[in-house]
Amino acid sequence: MTLEITQRQGIVVWLYSLRQVKQLRRYGLVYYTSKRMKYVYLYVDLADAETVMQRLKKLHYVKRVTPSERPAIDMDFSNRVGRSDQEIADAAESEE
Repeated sequence: MTLEITQRQGIVVWLYSLRQVKQLRRYGLVYYTSKRMKYVYLYVDLADAETVMQRLKKLHYVKRVTPSERPAIDMDFSNRVGRSDQEIADAAESEE
């Protein structure tokens, strides 16, 4: 038996009220809930992310739904460690 890692997508669900947080569990894994800002960070399978987002947008207690930008961010910081901000900006300009 091998462990298969499924790709997940983070979704930020902004709510009008936090009473319905338990109902969001049927759509995915509720990872974080902000009581002050009234949002829920939800993890769903990558294959089902678009359909889940469409279903969440139709709910009357959901203000808006936004996908996480983390998969699009380059998380390799090895070339930035120990360098100043100006050096990083100059290197980015020279690459373009």
